[in-house]
Amino acid sequence: MSKHSSPGHSQLTRAHKFSMAGVAALGAAALAVTLIPGHDTQAQAETVSAAPVAFTTDAGAQQIKDVHASVTDQQATASEKAKAAAAKLKAQQEAAAKAEAQKKADAEAKAKAEAEAKAKKEREAQEAASRAAARKPVYANNLDGWIKQSLDIMKAKGIPGTYNGLYSNIMRESTGNPNAINGWDVNAQNGTPSIGLLQVIQPTFNAYHVDGTSSNIYDPVANITAAANYAADKYGSIDNVNSAY
Repeated sequence: MSKHSSPGHSQLTRAHKFSMAGVAALGAAALAVTLIPGHDTQAQAETVSAAPVAFTTDAGAQQIKDVHASVTDQQATASEKAKAAAAKLKAQQEAAAKAEAQKKADAEAKAKAEAEAKAKKEREAQEAASRAAARKPVYANNLDGWIKQSLDIMKAKGIPGTYNGLYSNIMRESTGNPNAINGWDVNAQNGTPSIGLLQVIQPTFNAYHVDGTSSNIYDPVANITAAANYAADKYGSIDNVNSAY
């Protein structure tokens, strides 16, 4: 705003200035004419007053056109901004939907992978169990089978002894009878008779019982392994026992 402008009023346009100048000039001419005698005052007034009106109307029409053009431009700009905002919002919504879809797909893929991994682990465990069962030896329910099963358990537990060492002591102690009982020796007299294939008394069986075998002293494998465990502790191995022990 110019320093000569009054607050709240816009500066005059060039068209305004021309219009005002024209009005002033015509006003002066009209005043001069009224001072000349012998002329029709009303006709002169009509002539003078008509000119400024026509001049002012042309300037106003241009202003209206300018304002209309400005409003049109503003409307076009607003429309473009609205379209841009709508396009941006649509892009954001599409991006969010895409991200959500990807997140869902990732979660489903993860769940599927975990399920497949679990199924594979279970399948491998079952296969391993099947292989172990297939490899598990089947022992005959006789002296040969009892000795062989006892040897496998002794090996797993680190108890020394051989087939021949076990067999020879079994035959001397019970002749291979798992239900044999000595009712006449000192142990029997003390109330703890020797029992089973290797003639073990109950306190010794309890003290040297091998985990994983039966807790029944008459069980052939439990009796053999407990006796072999006792012999290993006292004599180094059942193979070193050649008489009552």
